[in-house]
Amino acid sequence: MSVPEPARGEDRYAPDAIGRQRLVFIRGLEMHARLGIHAHEKRGPQRIVVGVEIAVDDPWAPAGVGPDDLNRVVDYEKLVHLARAEVAEGHVLLVETLAERLATAALADPRVRRVRVTIEKPEAFEDVAAVGVVVERTRT
Repeated sequence: MSVPEPARGEDRYAPDAIGRQRLVFIRGLEMHARLGIHAHEKRGPQRIVVGVEIAVDDPWAPAGVGPDDLNRVVDYEKLVHLARAEVAEGHVLLVETLAERLATAALADPRVRRVRVTIEKPEAFEDVAAVGVVVERTRT
């Protein structure tokens, strides 16, 4: 089964009972990362904001609640730790590279069908709210 496309103008996935999937997300994870190609970015870390949304197989949909067991779900706490660990690895030149690493790590869980990673650099320009990248990957 394919993951439905977000509705027009919608930038997030939606849970899908018919497609038997749920949405797991992290929004607004603020960290300081060594990220960028410019000299001032290489001197020290800068604030980034990370978002991760994953469409996950939900074998109990649409019937309802299955067993109350952490082993049957994708744990968002693990996703947060994964993001922090990737940032802690050291300087990354491209924000796209960091986003791809996070997407690849999320897809390592076989229940994840699709992942969207957003990385924002809110302090890159004084007169811009944020710049960044969104990477979306699907299980092939």
